[in-house]
Order: sequence, then C-alpha cells, then structure tokens
Amino acid sequence: MPRKDIRNKQDLAIHGAPPAFDQPLHVGRPNIFDQQAFLTHVARILDSRWLTNDGPTVQAFEHRLASYLGVKHCVAMCNGTIALEIAIRALGLTGEVIVPSWTFVATAHALHWQGITPVFADIDPATHNLDPDAVRRMLTPRTTGIIGVHLWGRAAPVDELQNISDQHGVKLMFDAAHAFGSSYKGQPVGRFGCCETFSFHATKAFNTFEGGAVATNDDKLAETMRLMRNFGFKGYDKVIHPGTNGKMIEVCAAMGLANLDHFDTVVAINKRHHNDYRDALKGIHGVNLLRFDPNENNSYHYVVIEVDRGFPVSRDDIVAALHAENILARKYFWPGCHNMQPYRALFPHAGLLLPHTQAVADRVIVLPNGNSLPEGAIDTIAAVIAQLADR
Repeated sequence: MPRKDIRNKQDLAIHGAPPAFDQPLHVGRPNIFDQQAFLTHVARILDSRWLTNDGPTVQAFEHRLASYLGVKHCVAMCNGTIALEIAIRALGLTGEVIVPSWTFVATAHALHWQGITPVFADIDPATHNLDPDAVRRMLTPRTTGIIGVHLWGRAAPVDELQNISDQHGVKLMFDAAHAFGSSYKGQPVGRFGCCETFSFHATKAFNTFEGGAVATNDDKLAETMRLMRNFGFKGYDKVIHPGTNGKMIEVCAAMGLANLDHFDTVVAINKRHHNDYRDALKGIHGVNLLRFDPNENNSYHYVVIEVDRGFPVSRDDIVAALHAENILARKYFWPGCHNMQPYRALFPHAGLLLPHTQAVADRVIVLPNGNSLPEGAIDTIAAVIAQLADR
C-alpha cells in the first residue's frame, strides 16, 4: 500500500483543537517520589556545610550503589558523559574503539573528544544492540577497545563481546546509561567488562537530578578514576595524576539516595505501562512494540515501537501526529551517530557498513512512559496511531 503524505497539522490531529493533552507528555519525564526523604538529606548537607568534594552523602551513595550492583567499586561522577570520558582515559584507550552508531551521541563524543576514533559497527536488528560479527569485521591493528551499549536497558551480548576482547587483546567496557537495574543471565549489569558507566540524568528511570557513575571490580582502575575525577589530588595539596573536575555534588547524591529506595516502584509502574502499550497496540498492523526478555531485569523505561515500511504513513508522520496532540514522542537515536557531525564529514561512507542501523533509525519511535503518565494516555496514544493505520 503506498503511503499517504501528511502535509499540515490540521490533517494530523484526531481531536481537532485543542490537542488531546493540555500539558505535553514527555519521553523521560523525571520520576520523583519521596520529596521529604530528599529534603531530610539536604538539611543534613546544609547543616554540615560539606556541599561537594567527596562528602559523606556521596560516599554513602557510592556504597549503596556498589551493594545494589554487586560490585567492589562504584565511582560517582557529575554526569554520565564525564563517567565515559574518565573510564576511557583510565583504561588507556587510544587509536580506534569500536562502538555502535545506534546510541546516544555521547558514546561517540566521549572518544572523539579525546582524540580517539570511534569505529561504528552494525547492530542486530532484533535487539538494537551491537552485532558481534559486525564488531569482528571492524577490528584493525589500531583497535584498542570495544564499548558495548546496553540499549533500552536490554543487555548487550556480553559473553560474545568478551570473547572478542579476549581473543584480540582489546579492552571491553560498557555504556550502561539505559541499564540501571537491568540484568544479563541473571547477574546485575555493572559487573561486566573492565567497567560499566551509568547515567543518572533527570530523564533516566533512576535519576540524581544530573549524575553518573562507573562500576568496576578492578581496584587499580577504581583508584585511578577517583584521582582523575578530582584533578589527580591525593590528599590536600599533592597531585599525583592528570585529572579533571568530574565530582558529583552532595545534593545530587541526596537525590540518588532518596530515589533508590523507590526504584522498584518506578520499575513496576513502567512495566505495567509497557504491558498496557502491548495490549493497546497489538491490533494495529504495521506497528510493533520492541519486547524484552521476561527472564531478565529491565527498568522498562523505554517504550520502543517500530513502524513497518508497509504502514500507510511514514514514521515521521506518526511522530508529527502525536506531537499535534501534545504527545512528544521521539525518534531516538535518529539518524545514528554516523550521520551526525563531525562523524558524517569524517566517515561519509560509514552507512554502507551499517544497513541494519540505518533501517532501524528510520522506523523507531519512543513513546512516553513513567509515573507521571496520566490515566488514559496510553489508549489515546494508541488511538492516534490506529487512526493513521486506517488512512
């Protein structure tokens, strides 16, 4: 069936004006639960006048995280991007590092920012994670590392990537920005590779306002990263290592401590919404909800649908129709890092080796989720898409 082009906003709205929702429905609106617990932590911080520089609240947060993830060390950072950059530098990565293009651009930027070439490998279209065979094809004598990404909270193919790492003598780390609370073969994400980095940005299932962390079982690596996040200081006035300012502040750790106590509730709400989306969308031909392994943990924070080529209108038209109703769905991570600058200019033909990445980028929509999603929103979202399916 040929697609019908939708040219104007009037064609897009199913309810006319005003839109279906007075307030926009966002992908990744912050989850906030126990404000009083957070304010209690903040009061202690203010009373102590210890606002930053590895204070007791950050230390308590790191201890809680390490226990939750089952790792020896969890090094808190000011954000997930700095966590990536510091982990990459602490591991001594140079030359070329293999990454997916289908990820948030920070994964590639953290390498390029440090003079390292991100080499984009293709993904498995069923999981949206790195394809180990594609990784093998991109190995060169200049390859020093692989960064696997646990996209949408689904663990990357850890064992296969570790085998490649071991066979070729390259280091393996993971970008776990989406995967706090996820598991791989029943083991918590955070334990794999040399280290794993997390983002606690406000839009994540678990947030600290802004923040990140690196989890590792490597004592030496953890010590190096602790030095690097605080200018290389060892004591008050002795600098023993190059470094930067990557510290998490106390108030962000306070938010983390308060939110960690309610993370299971966030997951339960997200999972219920995910099931509701599944039921609401199952009768719409040409739109498929990305499923996750029910035997593994996932925050279910990301509601990802794929639009078949045979659907009557394009993926972009669906997004426009949802936006017309104040439903701010996203085309994450369109168009793929390899089509963003500076990588598009540096590697103009990269797409020839990324057919699955390009196909997925053209058909994915991420829908709103979280504890602030209003009653009836999922049915309304499905109704917008269903009407387009009937065109």
